[in-house]
Amino acid sequence: MFKYILRRLVMMIPTLIGITLLSFVIINLAPGSPVEQKIMQMRFGGGMGASAGGQSEHGVSKDVLEALKKQYGFDKPLHVRYGIWLKNIVTLDFGNSFSYEEPVVDVIAARFPVSLQFGVISLLLTYLICIPLGIAKAVKDGSGFDVATSVVLMILYSIPPLILAILLRVYLAGGAFLDWFPLGDLYSDNYYDLGFWDQVWDRVHHFILPLICYVIGNFTVLTFLMKNSLIEEIKLDYVRTARAKGLPESAVVYKHALRNALIPIATGLASFLGFFFAGSVIIEQVFNLDGMGMLSYKSALARDYNVMMGLIFFESMLMLVGRFLSDISYTLIDPRIDFT
Repeated sequence: MFKYILRRLVMMIPTLIGITLLSFVIINLAPGSPVEQKIMQMRFGGGMGASAGGQSEHGVSKDVLEALKKQYGFDKPLHVRYGIWLKNIVTLDFGNSFSYEEPVVDVIAARFPVSLQFGVISLLLTYLICIPLGIAKAVKDGSGFDVATSVVLMILYSIPPLILAILLRVYLAGGAFLDWFPLGDLYSDNYYDLGFWDQVWDRVHHFILPLICYVIGNFTVLTFLMKNSLIEEIKLDYVRTARAKGLPESAVVYKHALRNALIPIATGLASFLGFFFAGSVIIEQVFNLDGMGMLSYKSALARDYNVMMGLIFFESMLMLVGRFLSDISYTLIDPRIDFT
């Protein structure tokens, strides 16, 4: 097992290099570089005075264009720039954001807690609710409870997050109807003046609507995955054998079948780690949350290459770590699994 863990950790390095290399090339070959963005700002700002260096194809003097390329690091070939970027990330130096004019790590760190809090809470709620619900549906397969919960889950799954977020905002958050919930930020302006329990309620009050939109789609998928996985296990021969030996039904289901049925559920851990970091552009836009989703969207629009590469690097790392933890969780659920 130790050799497998070591091999997986070592393999993450070339995988990460491949992801970042491909992303770096695609981002830098896309039209609308930071230099062009800066030139547009200079045009609208009237900062394009004449110069003796002649005019380039961009409509600015060649001296200004060369100065801008040097400022943003575009005076070097693409492979050289990637090599410099790769060398700098060893010390987590992703350069400065072109838009925010701050270190990329600081820009990401300022917005990461928003997506992290929603990601962790949605993960806990989803697994704590969906796994027991899926087990109950499998045990009572075909009953009225199973049918009723399936109808509710399918209705919830059919509602797009954008539509749900808009409806919640319009009807419950100060739109044309009720003003029950606040919009924007994670807490009120007077948060630090409140007592402990008032702070807890203030946080919960701000979290309710966005959290509903975060978890509603995952409920159906995970619940049916748990149900179907357990039903398949219950049909296998070793479960029939356990029943034939006279074991109680609860022991057959929860001690023998459930352990193996949890194996497919473990694969979801990998995607959830990436979700912590990625956030949701739609939900953050509707509820005025300044998280990772909005940062990714704004950075792409502004062609903020350094921030985009920083986001890709950290999200790729989390996805690789998530895949690794999923494999390890297999062995914890079923010790018979041996990756060596």
